[in-house]
Amino acid sequence: MTVVTIAFLGDIFGTPGLLALRQQLPRLRAEHQPHVVIANGENARGGSGLSPALYQKIRECGVDAITLGDHAYRYAKIDSILQKADEPIARPANLPARAVGRTVVRIPPRGDRTKSVFVITLLGRVFFPVPADDPFVTADRLLEQLPESDPLVVVEAHMEATSEKAAIAHYLDGRVAAIVGSHTHVPTADARVLPGGSGFITDVGMCGPYNSIIGRDVRSTLRQMTTGMYVPAEGGSGDEAVCGVIIKVDEARRRCLEIERVEYRVDRTEPPFV
Repeated sequence: MTVVTIAFLGDIFGTPGLLALRQQLPRLRAEHQPHVVIANGENARGGSGLSPALYQKIRECGVDAITLGDHAYRYAKIDSILQKADEPIARPANLPARAVGRTVVRIPPRGDRTKSVFVITLLGRVFFPVPADDPFVTADRLLEQLPESDPLVVVEAHMEATSEKAAIAHYLDGRVAAIVGSHTHVPTADARVLPGGSGFITDVGMCGPYNSIIGRDVRSTLRQMTTGMYVPAEGGSGDEAVCGVIIKVDEARRRCLEIERVEYRVDRTEPPFV
């Protein structure tokens, strides 16, 4: 039995998240030896958006594919990367059809893998400000259109409501290798294999500063919340960690054997923090 190991890392938040990724991804690779590393990059530019330069830095850290969410177009220059056919980055699949960028990332086989890994991100519609198409219908359509038979598919549920994440997970159970929740930046303790054989976790957390309010500076965020006044959003710092999941998949059966939450706290006495 060939087991494919996939690492999915949560939203990379600002410079602290990128530094944490640079320091701790080698450790994750050494301990788990993933065939594929996927990460959400939509918060890399100061907590909102992704620039071409930051995209390249994330790739240089050893990330094989990058996903985006509701902040996909917050920094317009990322469009130049999204329009390149050979770049492993995709925007949410259920945005309007005219939106720039591909809806699926294909990571081709390497080493002992014989199947490609496909990555799809779906935006939620519950408590979510971004107008998005039906994620259930979108998932059905894309799974039917994938160019390979019996592929390994990871679906990112970039959603606000835990109920909506659970709903899309159970809807896709048995049809994809895993459904991983993102967006809320808080890791949950419910990583498990669903009855149909798909791995699921409500939220993988973020790669960023946990001495914060979901990545934002505590003092400025509290000032806005307690006064109702506008306060410029600032990124937090301190207690940085890389959070995500390790997914092990039976390649032949396309079923998840195990999904485990991982968390790597940074050492601020070591590069690149010093």
